[in-house]
Amino acid sequence: MPGTITEKILKQHTVEGIAIAGEEIALKIDNTLTQDATGTMTYLQFEAIGIDRVRTELSVSFVDHNMLQTDFKNADDHNYLRSVAERYGIYFSRPGNGICHQVFLERFASPGKTLLGSDSHTPTAGGMGCFAIGAGGLDVAAAMAGEPFRIKYPKIVGIKLSGKLPEWVSAKDVILEVLRRTDVKGGVGKVFEYFGPGVKNLSVPDRATITNMGTETGCTTSIFPSDEVTREFLKAQGREEQWKEIIPDEDASYDEIMEINLDEIEPMVALPHSPGNVKKVAEVAGIKVDQVSIGSCTNSSLRDLLIVAKILKDKTISDTLHLSISAGSRQVVEHLIDSNDMKYLVKAGARILENACGPCIGMGCAPCSNGVSVRTFNRNFLGRSGTKDAKTYLTSPETAAATALTGVLTDPRTLGKYPEIEMPNKFFINDNMIIKPLPFEEAMNVNILRGPNIKPLPTFSPLPNVLEGEVLIKLGDNITTDDIMPAGAKILPLRSNVPEISTHVFESKDSEFYKRALEKKGGFIIAGDNYGQGSSREHAALSPKYLGVKAVIAKSFARIHLANLINFGIVPLTFKSSEDYDKVEAGDKLEVAIGDLTGEAILFDVTKNIEITLTHSLSKLDGEILKMGGKLPWIKSRIQQ
Repeated sequence: MPGTITEKILKQHTVEGIAIAGEEIALKIDNTLTQDATGTMTYLQFEAIGIDRVRTELSVSFVDHNMLQTDFKNADDHNYLRSVAERYGIYFSRPGNGICHQVFLERFASPGKTLLGSDSHTPTAGGMGCFAIGAGGLDVAAAMAGEPFRIKYPKIVGIKLSGKLPEWVSAKDVILEVLRRTDVKGGVGKVFEYFGPGVKNLSVPDRATITNMGTETGCTTSIFPSDEVTREFLKAQGREEQWKEIIPDEDASYDEIMEINLDEIEPMVALPHSPGNVKKVAEVAGIKVDQVSIGSCTNSSLRDLLIVAKILKDKTISDTLHLSISAGSRQVVEHLIDSNDMKYLVKAGARILENACGPCIGMGCAPCSNGVSVRTFNRNFLGRSGTKDAKTYLTSPETAAATALTGVLTDPRTLGKYPEIEMPNKFFINDNMIIKPLPFEEAMNVNILRGPNIKPLPTFSPLPNVLEGEVLIKLGDNITTDDIMPAGAKILPLRSNVPEISTHVFESKDSEFYKRALEKKGGFIIAGDNYGQGSSREHAALSPKYLGVKAVIAKSFARIHLANLINFGIVPLTFKSSEDYDKVEAGDKLEVAIGDLTGEAILFDVTKNIEITLTHSLSKLDGEILKMGGKLPWIKSRIQQ
């Protein structure tokens, strides 16, 4: 039968289940990716599984998040990650080598492979024709142990591209247009597959920008064909032998079609405080700006920084703001230096930061109080920048550079002639900052380094048939994992210390939550739609579990966070109606009968003396994992069989 790209790759990798939308399938995972903010816990979990070496074709560990070494914690974690990579057969990208998604695209991604990453923006590799999915760290640890990854078979949305982007418009504007149409949960349960005559007019870095930020729609992943454009990129990276053509058949059928004429795209901007709050730049131009930040895994490629350099050449940024620039990799930096474009950035007044995530995750360069920051990043949630009352706008590199020159949000088309850039036919290849895996015999003798901030994993006990406790907090719609477990320079170094990081759960929403959860010996969280959107950070499930949270009862859940709740033994249950959600309040004492989780659950509100029937989307296997206390004890039981 004719097939889409998604159908072809899933068919080759499905080891259990059938290709019906909504049905659970299990996928063989070829490659894995971790970064240091999630990686330390991932590898602690992998160690706990108890095998001697990873069982994937390729696994890579990156250090790109926790780069501010204000004390020993981050440096100790980096040593742990390096030594555990040596011990278990994992490639290790050293601190300063670059952002995981940019480096993986340049040096590791190949068409037709499955990639599971402990970062929600892992779909960046979809720009290469790779079926790349973000997941919690425990799921990645399981994949490294050879376990298949389970998802609901997605609906496949074909996004048909025609035309060619006008001058001053780039790939970031395309994905912002998609977000304008779908908002932050329009992609749930779907894969966005790009096809059509316009695809050939987008480079691999362009495509990667689009698949990277497709994550903000809630989709499972996004993917482009592997075509001659892909081949040329791999050839320029010295990896042409890894290319293979993967395109949809002419009569392939999609569950939905979205049509985008690239000729008609204009510069776009996501307004505070959601990536889905999108308007045309021309409609809101003129807002005074205090900061511009260019980089992140979305827009730190050579193409993006070359265009910024050409825009800033022989000019000086506005004296009312500051500009930071973070290249995505050492390869990008080397090219900028070689072509003299780095000089244009420096002379214009840009602050050149490390090749790392940096300001995107609140790791330095926070805006001023009540400041306005224009960023080429992928998220603008309230407080994510590191400044609680800052307003963050998301734009293309072109719009960001124009804004840096004028001091106000600026439509770049007002700058006049569009600069020309020339991409290299062959990239500079220098993998000296990537440590290759040791042979098995040598690896077995490696001593794993553990600093004092690395604490043992919590224990996970089997669940009873009836859960009891109080409602610890009641929340509204679109609660993010940043809301549940903040990031930033203060908190990220605690990722390997669950007891300590748990003191920060919900601190931006309710500063008393931690204290109350301990006093009440745990309980329940009530929430609205799309609970857990955003980052894949599993601490947003692991830390509430440590505090005794037994179930989250919401109107609906974001995909990755739902999986993380299951992984750590927190039962995700769903209200059947908004009216039922309205009946339950913070402080209510509840008894929730879950049984074996094969059917509906019954909530009895002891305080109000009412009964509510709850539902869920759990498979039989999900129920088994939860009843055992989480995925780690379940995997260990399988490995030991």
